[in-house]
Amino acid sequence: MADAKEVVRAQVLIVDDEGDHAETMAEALHKPGHICTIVNGKCAAEEELRHGRFDVVITDLVMETPRSGMEVLDLVRQLHPTAATIMVTAHGDIPTAKEALRGGAYDFIVKPLDLVVFRNLVQRAAESVVLRHQVDGLQGQVDAAYGFEGIIGDSAAIRQVITAIRQVAPSNIPVLISGESGTGKELVAQAIHLHSKRKERRFVPFNAAGQAESLLEDQLFGHVRGAYTGADRDREGVFEYGDRGSVFLDEIGDTPLGMQPKLLRVLEKGEIVRLGSNDARKVDVRFISATNRNLQAMIKQGQFREDLFYRLRGVEITIAPLRDRREDIPLLVRHAVGRFARELDRPIPTMSEPAMMRLISYHWPGNVRELMNVIHRMMVSSPASVLQAQDVPSEIHALDEDESSTGVGSLAGLGLDRLEKEAIRQTLALAEGNRERAAQLLGIGERTLYRKLKEYGLR
Repeated sequence: MADAKEVVRAQVLIVDDEGDHAETMAEALHKPGHICTIVNGKCAAEEELRHGRFDVVITDLVMETPRSGMEVLDLVRQLHPTAATIMVTAHGDIPTAKEALRGGAYDFIVKPLDLVVFRNLVQRAAESVVLRHQVDGLQGQVDAAYGFEGIIGDSAAIRQVITAIRQVAPSNIPVLISGESGTGKELVAQAIHLHSKRKERRFVPFNAAGQAESLLEDQLFGHVRGAYTGADRDREGVFEYGDRGSVFLDEIGDTPLGMQPKLLRVLEKGEIVRLGSNDARKVDVRFISATNRNLQAMIKQGQFREDLFYRLRGVEITIAPLRDRREDIPLLVRHAVGRFARELDRPIPTMSEPAMMRLISYHWPGNVRELMNVIHRMMVSSPASVLQAQDVPSEIHALDEDESSTGVGSLAGLGLDRLEKEAIRQTLALAEGNRERAAQLLGIGERTLYRKLKEYGLR
């Protein structure tokens, strides 16, 4: 006898301005274990799509306006391109529903719903998303050889970064990568180069931070023999060395004002002048730069040239801090554990749920770099096959407790309702929809959790 087919449990967003109808759909999907979030219109759906992660989106076609459902479909395509969208429509709106299919919807279903047919349709949609992720995973293995290695995550923010990389890489347009320290800006720059037409040429990274202007000029533009005491031969700089390839200038905001016109000349004319020479030399480089500073604020303060800023920012890619994409932390942890197990020549340990929850709840001021260092330390200090909460470095506990006591930190200013809702939704996903287990992880009673699920429209 064949084994029963495993049920795929999905994160489902239900968008319907008829509350009773939405509740009926959520109840139908609860039995097979899907986790449902209910919202009542396009605006609320956009808020959820920007902050949550969903596999399937079910939207009524006609809500605030006759096109509301189509607008939700557009949002899903922009923010969750791998999600499947199911349109719910009245019989008279079938032509519009067919238009939605041409626009990328997975399928549509006509009211009144046959709940068995509806449940099966959602199940097929969820399975299609899993299959798409599996295909993307295989593609990801290929991508790793071409520069995406280390760009780990399945959040909307990371998917947008990877989409942007693929879009800009084939061109020669300058790219400015912004983000806090430790978010992986150089990895993004490498990925752009390795997906470009210049991938067979050099990728030359250079950090402009903390260098004297004269030394910086010499390193970037080179010098001729006799340019200064000790210059006993000609030397090419970074731009000549990277000719016909890509040059990545990290911490571009630290470039002295006196150097900035010379960078502008490279961008506008493709020319450099070596120290001690008057002759311009042609260079052909793809210009990629990065900063963790607010360059527009620096312009207002007279610390950065506005014309250089707009030339650097042909396209801007912003990398979100880790605290704003916590759903990526389990993926990053698993990646790090596997990587360091190979380095340490030991079996790959697992991370206990309390330890994982501690890592997920921490605010990570040092971002991915700090997380990698913490996992490395945990594995060096503990040879156990299961890493426990007590293996998490003490400063992670201390900082987290200090923020809890002061109420100040990286989450300051966010609504408590939003924080609580996201914590419950992510914990339900971690617990695979098991409410008893989720309540234990959250440290609340099951009845309290049930009340909050109803309060937040989660099923």
